[in-house]
Amino acid sequence: MIVSQIREDQAICRLSRPEKANSLTARMLEELTEALEKIAESNVRSMILTGEGKVFSAGADLDEARAGLARSPLWEQLSSRMATMPCLTIAALNGTVAGGAMGMVLACDLRIAVTDAKFFYPVMRLGFLPQPSDPPRLSALVGPSRARMILMAGQKIPAEEALAWGLIDRISPAETLMQDAQALTADVREASPEHVAAIKRMTMQE
Repeated sequence: MIVSQIREDQAICRLSRPEKANSLTARMLEELTEALEKIAESNVRSMILTGEGKVFSAGADLDEARAGLARSPLWEQLSSRMATMPCLTIAALNGTVAGGAMGMVLACDLRIAVTDAKFFYPVMRLGFLPQPSDPPRLSALVGPSRARMILMAGQKIPAEEALAWGLIDRISPAETLMQDAQALTADVREASPEHVAAIKRMTMQE
């Protein structure tokens, strides 16, 4: 399930299926997209995306992936909605990010992760194509060769290497992850929604 909290100036969305390593079902993808729509229509200036437990997300629920979820347009709809949010979006990664869950993370403005997080996207081994927007977003962050290390060579990238590559922006101790994410929102929470949206547009790549 998805737990969302929308306050006057900030929203928090949390993947909450820790007993299944926050593996994502079709309903969870729909719920998160719906939550983002509500946030986009509000005066929220920042949104933090995180997970419950010690894994951010193991990707698609295996049973649903076999039944067709791996090829569903829901993944692309979610990451596209995330990428066009008018507020500052921060992925506070409480653990490993795998598979299709990378899409929503790549579409966030900033990414911070705990020390033992790992990043991998095993589409080559599993025989699936990544969602269309994921490879260009990944390449924009880490460069084409490193994107191929993840997507084609199937490498699991630890947090320190991900930081050096530019895949994440900061490493945080698990006990202060949310506090550190909150600290990054201080300026935008004092600004108007219009000011936040304007500066975000100015930083977006064409």
